[in-house]
Amino acid sequence: MLRKTDVEPRPDRNDDDEGTPVSVKIRERITAARKRFNANDNISEFIQPGELEALLDEVEVKMKDVLQSLVIDVENDHNTDNTARRVAKMYLNEVFRGRYVAAPSLTEFPNAEHLNELMIVGPITVRSACSHHFCPIIGKLWIGVMPNEHTNVIGLSKYARLAEWVMGRPQIQEEAVVQLADLIQEKTQPDGLALVMEAEHFCMAWRGVKEMDSKMINSVMRGVFLKDPSLRREFLSLLPRKD
Repeated sequence: MLRKTDVEPRPDRNDDDEGTPVSVKIRERITAARKRFNANDNISEFIQPGELEALLDEVEVKMKDVLQSLVIDVENDHNTDNTARRVAKMYLNEVFRGRYVAAPSLTEFPNAEHLNELMIVGPITVRSACSHHFCPIIGKLWIGVMPNEHTNVIGLSKYARLAEWVMGRPQIQEEAVVQLADLIQEKTQPDGLALVMEAEHFCMAWRGVKEMDSKMINSVMRGVFLKDPSLRREFLSLLPRKD
């Protein structure tokens, strides 16, 4: 007769984990932590070393299934040879990279000279993709900062890196600008923060109404930019205008 100890699995074994897709493992960690994993959320804290490469392999397999469901001969068509791999790399390592990697490191400096004048950074080129159709969103971003003596000063290039990190996810423009404003506010703690984004949406130009000239412009105003109309007007007047 077998004893109980002979049939129970060892505590350090996890036979059920063998063969489980890495996306399922990551999703289970997020769910256990009761966190969101919407298209525009960053999930890097739940990805363990080596799993991003495994996730790339998984996406490649599923992307190949998509091509086959589109009735494309992926075995013999030289034009789509390795397309599934290229698309997987594009999504995970480039256009949606902001979901899977941690925020860029920032070097912060104290406001030693007690700067308190309006500063504008831009235009910063932004590239994203709409979460409705995964079509490109490409445009320009301007950031206005009204510092105070306690504001953390960051390098100009860091604003661009923060924008790239936030925009590098499936987004809708309205939410993306708010996300970026929240992040800059947290990092710098200024008296006022203003963002204006103008972008073309290829989900309108490439499909649907096929309108090539339409753009979306939206803004976020925080602190003194929201309370002081003259400061808000000054910021908006300094943005370059097209004739």
